[in-house]
Amino acid sequence: MTDSLDGSPAGPLIPQLPDDLSIRCIARVPRSSHSALALVSRSWRSLLRSPLFFALRSDLGALQPFLCLNVRTPTDQSCWYLLDPADRWNPILLPAPQLPTVGSACAALGSTLFVLGGSLHGVPSAAVQLFDACRRRWSLGPRMSAAREFAAAGALGGRIYVIGGCLPPADAWAEALDPACAAWSTVPSPPHLREKWMHGSAVLAGRLLAVADRGGVVYDPAAEVPWRPVPAALDLGWRGRAAVVGGILYSYDYLGKIRGYDLETDEWKQVEGLERELPKFLCGATLANLGGLLCVVWEGKRRGRSGSKEMEIEWAGIEVLKTDDGGLQGSIVWSESIILAVPKRSSVAHCVAVEL
Repeated sequence: MTDSLDGSPAGPLIPQLPDDLSIRCIARVPRSSHSALALVSRSWRSLLRSPLFFALRSDLGALQPFLCLNVRTPTDQSCWYLLDPADRWNPILLPAPQLPTVGSACAALGSTLFVLGGSLHGVPSAAVQLFDACRRRWSLGPRMSAAREFAAAGALGGRIYVIGGCLPPADAWAEALDPACAAWSTVPSPPHLREKWMHGSAVLAGRLLAVADRGGVVYDPAAEVPWRPVPAALDLGWRGRAAVVGGILYSYDYLGKIRGYDLETDEWKQVEGLERELPKFLCGATLANLGGLLCVVWEGKRRGRSGSKEMEIEWAGIEVLKTDDGGLQGSIVWSESIILAVPKRSSVAHCVAVEL
């Protein structure tokens, strides 16, 4: 056991309780309270930072969803924030990544955010940047075998997959990262499906879907024929960012509507019930699955506090249910405005959910 804050030998984590039981009690405390718990003693602070403690919280089902939000300024500065649904109006500014890439792809596994490739000083990069949301630290991961910009990415079966992007060679158009061994491996792909620019990607029913400039692709690692074009209805209706919640892929279309695609019926349906609660047009709308809620983030139109020129972000958590006739009915669980200390002409680049 580590020493207490005053230098004396540490006693039990919680008096009158064995430490193994105390740890299980502490593991159930919401993540938003951990900064206060860290002040109790060095023993508590050390425990809260332990990977084993995170694993225990995962086993107990105590992990909570947070949103990593990436904002790009007019001067191409990359700013990352952590948003807590339990403390929705207080964004946490994160340290800047080591490499200021533009046009990166993003994916998450547990509490780790993967930022893949992107342009660095105008040149596509093969760099991989990892953000540990528990420790709030950036590090460099194993480089991809090819430089990529505007690629598709997603987490499947504990691995990170990346597809396409600008400049990858034909034999490395798709590849996968196994975090356990920190190594990339090439994923064979047929030439006729290879495209350059990706407008969006998502993981649906154990498959990685990517929309490109001339038709989308589906990758299913469990299928005998892993690659195929996306269904025509999906390809026609998906032209941007998307999120999968409850087996439905949601996208925000150019008409200002949130729609859901059902793979089983191969059709899009508008999410009803949001017309009066959301603005008619959500500028720069980005979507994420936040603990089973459809989280929508968009750029506000009002100035910041006291007439400043800071950027306003609005975000909402939406519960979507299937109706008896197969439709989609949405209701706002919460909605909040946030002021970010970045220039007003900044834009939302990514929002990715992590677990803490």
